[in-house]
Amino acid sequence: MDSTNSPSTKTLYRGTQIVWYLLGLLEILLAFRFILKLLGANAGAGFTDFIYGITYVFTAPFLSVFRISKVSGSVFEWTTLLAMLVYWVIAIGIIKLFLMGKTVSTMEASVKLNEQEKK
Repeated sequence: MDSTNSPSTKTLYRGTQIVWYLLGLLEILLAFRFILKLLGANAGAGFTDFIYGITYVFTAPFLSVFRISKVSGSVFEWTTLLAMLVYWVIAIGIIKLFLMGKTVSTMEASVKLNEQEKK
């Protein structure tokens, strides 16, 4: 069976699309947070408050990793950059797991295993 015609190929493709979409959305929200903090945005403004509120849950695990760098009202939030990197790595890992479920022919598996032996 050709792996490109496998019934699971479309499902795996959709799964990877969903992961990339969710990662993109999260990265955009975190980028807004980073830029708003960097530019010293008014935290009481509706949009700023919304972005800080929705992204807090994603940055909270990283808040005490680095010190916050402040310069006259601007905040360089290293933790947001770390969160963006960590979520990107997690997304790559999830996609790799999805791809492990892809149907492969015996010939494809043999070629891949031979390549891994050479490493």
